[in-house]
Parts: sequence; C-alpha cells; structure tokens
Amino acid sequence: MSRRFLTLADVAELLNVSASQAYALVRSGDLRGIKIGGRGQWRVEESELERFIAERYEQTERFIADHPFVKGDEPSDDDTSAHPRSSR
Repeated sequence: MSRRFLTLADVAELLNVSASQAYALVRSGDLRGIKIGGRGQWRVEESELERFIAERYEQTERFIADHPFVKGDEPSDDDTSAHPRSSR
C-alpha cells in the first residue's frame, strides 16, 4: 500500500537532497506541501512530489534546448546554473 503523504525526510531521501533543501522547496512554494498537527509538521502529498518532478523534467528539457551542449562543457552534479528556477 502506498502512502498518500510524505514527511520532509521522505522527500529529501527520494530527491537525494538534504532535509534543509526539502524544507526550502516547500517554504518557497516550489513544492506544494501542507502543515499539520499542533507542531505544524510539513507533509507533501505523493502526487505533488510527482508533479514537481515532472515540472523539473520539463524545465530541464527547455534548458537543454536553449543551451545546447558544446564540446568542453564539464558536467557537474552541483552546477547551480544548470537548474532553472520554477516560475510559480
């Protein structure tokens, strides 16, 4: 059985990012989440995470089309210039 809601720790693990990065995604509104409970814990619906991932694929495809790979480009997992910001 699949869970409907994920904790930020779950989101961080699934996206292979830090917990603080997952928190920043929901606080910025890039990733839609809700606060629940007396302590206001964040939860992200699984379908919202899938929507977020699909949007990032689309943004990446547009980035690649606008910035074709040229010989000499060095790939980098942490190249922040290669990650377009979402338009909310």
